Amino acid sequence: MVESWTNEQIISDVLGRGADIQLGGGEKGWQLSRWRQFVGSYELPALPSPTFVVHIAGKPRVKTWDRDGWSEASSIPGCATIIPSGRPTGWLVDGELDVVTLSIAEDQLRVVPARDQFDRMRFAFSDPLGVALTRQVLAELYAPETPERNVYVSTLVDALKAHMLRGPADANATAFPTSDFSAYRIHHVMNAVLTHPEEEHTVESLAAEVGLTPSHFCRVFKRATGLSPHQYVMKARLERAQEMLSSTELTVAQISEALGFGSQSHFTRAFRSFAGQPPTAWRQLKLH
Repeated sequence: MVESWTNEQIISDVLGRGADIQLGGGEKGWQLSRWRQFVGSYELPALPSPTFVVHIAGKPRVKTWDRDGWSEASSIPGCATIIPSGRPTGWLVDGELDVVTLSIAEDQLRVVPARDQFDRMRFAFSDPLGVALTRQVLAELYAPETPERNVYVSTLVDALKAHMLRGPADANATAFPTSDFSAYRIHHVMNAVLTHPEEEHTVESLAAEVGLTPSHFCRVFKRATGLSPHQYVMKARLERAQEMLSSTELTVAQISEALGFGSQSHFTRAFRSFAGQPPTAWRQLKLH
């Protein structure tokens, strides 16, 4: 690795491809880049500059390496992450991903009051304003170039940079009913399901947790994830079943009971539909 490489050069090297769009550069002290369509797990070396990452589209299940395993929390479209400089990170991407990164030169942080916010990782927090500014920047960059558009883009990027330097507000302080705040609440529900897939998770209880009616919750949830709440819970249970089959010696009956299935036969049917094989055959294939 070349010591003088920029954030963007390091990311390109890890992904094996360049950014779709790049704006700014070393002389400006910041760079905005869009990255799309990469799948798998990645080890990102320490970056020389702090990076603000906005998750704008793609699969709603992106994890980061947390001490000795993948994080329980996941990032979804509508979330943001701050990666501090000098810290290697690991990433697990379950499908396509579409993110925008904004890196800021270290020397620009010396006058920032909240400098310590860039000294630690902040993963997958709700940031409606950051996401809205980022999406507007992208919309303008794909529009025909005019002098007026260039001034507008420059102003938007300055606003996004100022927003990053100020630091994201506490999510609990932004309790107003915007679509991005709805994304934050859906994100909260998704992580609750992924953390404890064995619980009942009825539509009524999930809707009550985020303060929506069941019918409105179902519409918002499916728009955010592509799945109904029931389908998402079932997917989370079956993915956890795969983990248990490959990493424990529990019997199929024990796993079925632990994950809240009404019967082993129900579990077996659901698993076969999900994985293409019954649990026992899937386990044997994975262990040999």
